Amino acid sequence: MKAVQLSRFGGPDVLEIIEVPAPVPASGEVLVRVCASGVNFFEVLMRQDRYAVTPDLPMIFGVEVAGVVEALGADVGSVEIGARVAVPMFAIGRGSGGYAEYVAVDAASVVRLPDSLSFEDAAALMIQGLTALHLIRQSPPKDKTVLVNAAAGGVGSLLVQLATRAGAKCVIAAASTQEKRDLARSLGADIPIDYTASDWAGRVRDATGGIGADIVYEFVGGALTRASLEALAPCGELVFGALGRFDLDAADLEGMFNNNQSLRGFALLPLLTPANVKSDLAELFEEAASGRLKVLQGGSYPLDRAAEAHKTIEERRTTGKVVLIP
Repeated sequence: MKAVQLSRFGGPDVLEIIEVPAPVPASGEVLVRVCASGVNFFEVLMRQDRYAVTPDLPMIFGVEVAGVVEALGADVGSVEIGARVAVPMFAIGRGSGGYAEYVAVDAASVVRLPDSLSFEDAAALMIQGLTALHLIRQSPPKDKTVLVNAAAGGVGSLLVQLATRAGAKCVIAAASTQEKRDLARSLGADIPIDYTASDWAGRVRDATGGIGADIVYEFVGGALTRASLEALAPCGELVFGALGRFDLDAADLEGMFNNNQSLRGFALLPLLTPANVKSDLAELFEEAASGRLKVLQGGSYPLDRAAEAHKTIEERRTTGKVVLIP
């Protein structure tokens, strides 16, 4: 089978197509033919060796897969051949392997897909969907003014919708282009903001009567995190989830303390259990299948164009989710 391998760190061109034997499902496992595999920004950072964790090489990227069950190992009674399933590999101790034509996984880990949900949408709702859902639970936006950075991205676009439905008083959507800001508004955002403008934090304060946002959901990192502090209201909460890209210093933190502001870290994996992963994904899949939750697609690429998929994400030219289609 074909797979995309990373053998050395560098630019998108270091991703190479290789031929490897298709996996054989062991007892209790199923073989899934991959129909869509999610591509994530953390994989771009990992490819550059800029992520919080340096992976061992060579490796095959890919931690979220949607596809069809093609074969069963022994002692599999709960899944049948032909079933449409999602495989949240990141949640079952499988940190790689999805950029391929097939994966073999524990049958108990797969999640059934509604017939009306596309494989591409299922891939988009795994990491990004669970992230948005747990953010809303961890830092509830009800009756608050919230700022969503990168509001047209995979997490941001879902977060705008979930925050609106959770009763946010005002959702401010920060995005880099007019097209992305218009998109965020179409998803329910009240106020679009251009975060590439030098005074964008001041515009957030102006839009909130000089107060700022009660909650800032910040998953971009770097200089944008520091600028987000200027947009944060007194007693506000900065929720930070950009692993490996934290750029606040002691003076920034002291300023937060003086303003009675709080910094809350967000890491998805420690929040997940086998039970809540399956139930939460089932909830997200049903919401999307029914049309109550809109999933944005940022482009589909065949395996041999994985480098191009990485490049579009690296250059921030996408909205929504980028997937590979074997």
